[in-house]
Amino acid sequence: MFVLCLAQFILVLDDTVVNVALPSIRDELGFSSSGLPWVVNAYFLAFGGLLLLCGRMADLLGRRRVFLIGMALFGVASLACGLAQEAWQLVIGRFVQGAGAAMAGPAAMSMITLLYPGPEERARALGVWGGVAALGGTSGLVLSGVLTDLVSWRGIFLINLPVVAMVLVLLPRLIPESRAPGRRRLDVPGAVLVTGTAVALVYALLRSAETGWGDPIVIGVVVLSAALAVAFLVAESRTAAPLVPRSFLASRTRAVANGATLLFSLAMYAMSFLLMIQVQTALGYSPLLAGVAYLPYGAGILAGMWLSSRISLRIGTRRALLLAFLVNIAGLLTLSGVAAGDSYAAHVLPGLLILSLGNGLSLPVMAAAAVDGTTAEDAGLGSALFTSVQQIGGAVGVAALATMGFSGGLTAGAACVALGAVLIAVLLPSRTREGEVSGTRDRLRPRSPAR
Repeated sequence: MFVLCLAQFILVLDDTVVNVALPSIRDELGFSSSGLPWVVNAYFLAFGGLLLLCGRMADLLGRRRVFLIGMALFGVASLACGLAQEAWQLVIGRFVQGAGAAMAGPAAMSMITLLYPGPEERARALGVWGGVAALGGTSGLVLSGVLTDLVSWRGIFLINLPVVAMVLVLLPRLIPESRAPGRRRLDVPGAVLVTGTAVALVYALLRSAETGWGDPIVIGVVVLSAALAVAFLVAESRTAAPLVPRSFLASRTRAVANGATLLFSLAMYAMSFLLMIQVQTALGYSPLLAGVAYLPYGAGILAGMWLSSRISLRIGTRRALLLAFLVNIAGLLTLSGVAAGDSYAAHVLPGLLILSLGNGLSLPVMAAAAVDGTTAEDAGLGSALFTSVQQIGGAVGVAALATMGFSGGLTAGAACVALGAVLIAVLLPSRTREGEVSGTRDRLRPRSPAR
């Protein structure tokens, strides 16, 4: 558990570790304003676009094997990023990093799920797993500030290497191989098409911010993205082994959880990107101070996660998520008012604490709902779909909301979370109303008041 969580920590850390360092990276490697988001989005797109394929690969070819290959690839790419001398080298390195994370992430989560098959121990394990992921995202910002200010932005990538080495040495001694029964089929065309759809869409969003939606290239890329999406749907309907079988999404709990996660991720990844630029430009913080300013976010995450399982067991998944999403909306709207000259204690900190509490309340419940009812046969698929939705949502959020400016982007993010709350309220089954809801959430019911 410790080794897998350590691996998850650095995989999620690299989601956000570049955010504080972006101004320094831009100045040294000569990124344009439209090119800079690709340092973030190259990782998101590879991670999110390949997760479904890699999750299924882990189920069929061996979870430990796929995890170890992914971690090795992640380590090599981290070294390449740390040594990059040109902008394009860093973007390619980030894409390869994301591909390695796509292999390692779902395999690790599925191994956690299988290591703890009991309902209550699985709930605790997923709670720890979600907490480590949340702390990885927060620590990425703090670590990035420290290393960028005191050493160099290159250190944010090179620091991954000793962790990767330790995981590669220890894990084969701790966890046996596991795989799902059945024939070994992988939907490679589906993975290529869905990744191409996301890349084209993000490119169009970023370019439109500079040239407008009337730009022929933007129009052409949007048409290409739509064509790839249609081709993906057609290919999935005809293949015998689609990335996500229809039967998997027949669970309304899983389907709604992933839809809400997409909207949540649109807002939160964009917020992280925009806030780090805002505090360094409008408020004049150094990279180190910007990272330190984000520390209370980690405390709020931990508090929210500590409360999350207790609240969801008492009031049910739907009500717990609705409460969490309302807290997130309040945090985003509070932060959206931060402007030049504002103080940290009076203007930045309150919104940061509210939002971090909402994030901590949301993440474990969404993760548990997204893998509701999964078994040894499809554990990798469930975790991969959940993480894929997060990453692609994050990439689209950064591309779309970052073009609206800080206040506009956070307000639009609050609207996305509000839409997610409506989705949950209308479509997510209620534990108290529908006793037949199956899977993880039902198994999490306390057996007695004492427990």
